[in-house]
Amino acid sequence: MQAAGLLLLAVVAPVGRAADIAVVGLFPGKAVLVINGAPPRTVSVGTRTQEGIKLLSIDGESATVEMDGKRHRLGIGEQAVSQGSADSGNMVTLTADSRGHFVTSGIVNGASVRFLVDTGATMVSLGAGDAARAGLDMRRGEPVTTMTANGPAQAFKMRIASMRVGDITLSDVEALVHGHDMPVALLGMSFLNRMEMRRDGQTMTLRRRY
Repeated sequence: MQAAGLLLLAVVAPVGRAADIAVVGLFPGKAVLVINGAPPRTVSVGTRTQEGIKLLSIDGESATVEMDGKRHRLGIGEQAVSQGSADSGNMVTLTADSRGHFVTSGIVNGASVRFLVDTGATMVSLGAGDAARAGLDMRRGEPVTTMTANGPAQAFKMRIASMRVGDITLSDVEALVHGHDMPVALLGMSFLNRMEMRRDGQTMTLRRRY
């Protein structure tokens, strides 16, 4: 049964991490940034975010940011990725939104999908629209019945050939495809079970275990 679950993770010391940043808007003295796939946020010049990214200046059509001691000049729509620690390709850092939820962008079979981290979901769960864009044909899945707020509903068990969240890429991930659209896909335990999850306040680090 799929159900939205509460995140009950131990608070531990932060670990070394990589970060990615994209500029999606520019204003006098401010930039709108997307950091680690989290919702856009407005950052003022001179401010350093909790991910360690500092907005240094706004210059016409670009913003200059400092990340891991290096400067990056980014125009709207441009992205920079920090080198992070030596194993940064096996980890990703997420930041909670205003409601305490961890939402991030991911790639499923080459298609962009918005995910909510949900430890109460046994599998990665996709709505019909996201599944179609990812080339997942429900007719090839195993029919199952799930319980929703509106009662029983049919869904289909399938396997995702390739799935990426941040710098982490997994193959052959079990998923549940629903016959209706969902506001956001669920990053469930069929993905999270293969991670070491660490929570530090408003930050969560996922490190690939296997």
